[in-house]
Amino acid sequence: MNFDFSDDQKSLKDQARKFLSEKASSKVTRRVLDDAGVSYDEGLWRAVAEMGWLGAAIPEAHGGLGLGRLELCVLAEELGRALAPIPFSSTVYFFAEALMLAGSEAQKAAWLPKLAAGEIIGCFALSEGPGAPSASNIQAKFDGAALTGAKIPVTDGDCASHAVVLAKEGAGLSLVLVELNQPGVTRTSLKTLDPTRGHAKLEFKNAKAERLGAAGQGWEFAEAVLDRAAVLLAFEQVGGSQACLEMATDYAKSRYAFSRPIGSFQAIKHKLADMYVAIEVARSNAYYGAWALSTDSGELPFAAAAARAAACDAYALCSKENIQTHGGMGFTWEVDCHLYFRRAKLLALQAGSPAVWKEKLVKRLEQRNAA
Repeated sequence: MNFDFSDDQKSLKDQARKFLSEKASSKVTRRVLDDAGVSYDEGLWRAVAEMGWLGAAIPEAHGGLGLGRLELCVLAEELGRALAPIPFSSTVYFFAEALMLAGSEAQKAAWLPKLAAGEIIGCFALSEGPGAPSASNIQAKFDGAALTGAKIPVTDGDCASHAVVLAKEGAGLSLVLVELNQPGVTRTSLKTLDPTRGHAKLEFKNAKAERLGAAGQGWEFAEAVLDRAAVLLAFEQVGGSQACLEMATDYAKSRYAFSRPIGSFQAIKHKLADMYVAIEVARSNAYYGAWALSTDSGELPFAAAAARAAACDAYALCSKENIQTHGGMGFTWEVDCHLYFRRAKLLALQAGSPAVWKEKLVKRLEQRNAA
């Protein structure tokens, strides 16, 4: 079984890295960070849409490139490496996946071409406050035509034009599609550790909405979307972790103390070695997840949890040790260490905390072994 990417996919990776090095430098991220009221870079978003990346995994029949999810994993890693300040994950990993998984043919034909063209920005709204969302604590209600309730926090909810929302419908739960620019929707921007990825509280009061999929299947669809997104987020985290290792290594080679590079000291070597090992573990699990995702394997729930858990741990370690390797300089605005630390903390919570995914991993491993 070959878990490596093909030559074409590696070529896509190289092209994406070159494009992002020109269009998504840390200066772009810092500009968004410093600009109050702006949570993403519109110019970069348009450029990414023109490259066709938003439709990488969307079938050609619906206006996408039809490349597949392995190619999307490649792009995700490079976007994570570049800290791209755009709502790519919310729109592509969550919103688009929900549409392709649960939407009718008419809904796909109506929305996927607009998404692939960058005409709409999507988000995925599950959480309603403290604690992990579950089938028993969802309070938002859908009556078949209108949605009432609140969701907080919603990643990219401040800039999204549409949302997929998990809500009660009768005795069960359903996924519903809501246009956010309507009178029945109120949104309040929230402050987070990483302002380059906006968050909001969304409140619905008899907002017009339409169901995705059959009534009562919302929780199953939501779990499936989270598993798919977990693999793609893992690649973003691997990309960010690799960037941290390279930053730390370069600094360790160039920074001198006591007439020698600090990288020659055993303590720094240990830090870099620990980062490398954590990245390789995360990359291996991410590749396993990519295989399961691209083949629609029954292993996906287990592979997604493993990839998510390993990637969260790797990014947390690498972003922290990158700062420590830079010493006092690492805590300042002179270098980009803090940008990766911010993103690592944010991504670790976007689809559920590491603790949630580790618990899923244990339960799913027990279920697999018992089968």
